[in-house]
Amino acid sequence: MQLELNFPEPGKSVGNKGVKPREQKRVVKQSAAIEGGDLANNKNNLSKGEANSLLEEILTEANVSEAVKKVKSNKGSPGIDGVTVDQIDRYMEKHWSEIKDEIRTGRYKPSPVRRAEIPKPNGEKRLLGIPNVMDRVIQQALLQTLTRIFDPEFSEHSYGFRPNRSAHDAVRKSREYMEEGLYIVVDLDFEKFFDRVNHDILVSRVARKVKDKAVLKLIRRYLQSGVMLNGVCFPTDEGTPQGGPLSPLLANILLD
Repeated sequence: MQLELNFPEPGKSVGNKGVKPREQKRVVKQSAAIEGGDLANNKNNLSKGEANSLLEEILTEANVSEAVKKVKSNKGSPGIDGVTVDQIDRYMEKHWSEIKDEIRTGRYKPSPVRRAEIPKPNGEKRLLGIPNVMDRVIQQALLQTLTRIFDPEFSEHSYGFRPNRSAHDAVRKSREYMEEGLYIVVDLDFEKFFDRVNHDILVSRVARKVKDKAVLKLIRRYLQSGVMLNGVCFPTDEGTPQGGPLSPLLANILLD
């Protein structure tokens, strides 16, 4: 079976180590500007209305309603606030107007995720981060809009965490390769990939297509929301926790 493998450029990696000084300086400078709002104050940038157009698309009633339905259909455990998917409609009736305003003005801060551990076949544990249901709705709304921007240009040979694609499609493609007489299989794994993603590099990759600084700032805040373990919140300086709707797309953006 033939596989298309895209490796990082020489001298770069998905973590902090191995990044060329010039590249690291560039992405750190860019991410600092995004977080601090410096780029938004540049006279050469888009007008305020144009700059926030993507955020407004994410916050439309239709997109958010679709996100709520998706989160409810996926079920799942509550986050650290204890709100369940069955309670999300009532919760949003009471809080959504205020939360939406906080998102628009850049004041919204996601809650830390709840740590969960899933046993792996080799005896190790896969670390998951379970966001509050409200944060899962916001992440899902982000996902639905960002997928339309990024997914069409992903590799045709990529099947993981993508709409209208599944492991069954990968199996069918593998059979086609075998029928063509190909028989070599390459199996590899990035160890703890989700736990080691460099935030600066990831946000800089997203910023290649997303120019709305409010959206970039919101994504970074989700990456840095922290993990709650035994009542103590630990900061997340790297990684994109598995367990929320947005992480798989962010992983594909970095790996593509």
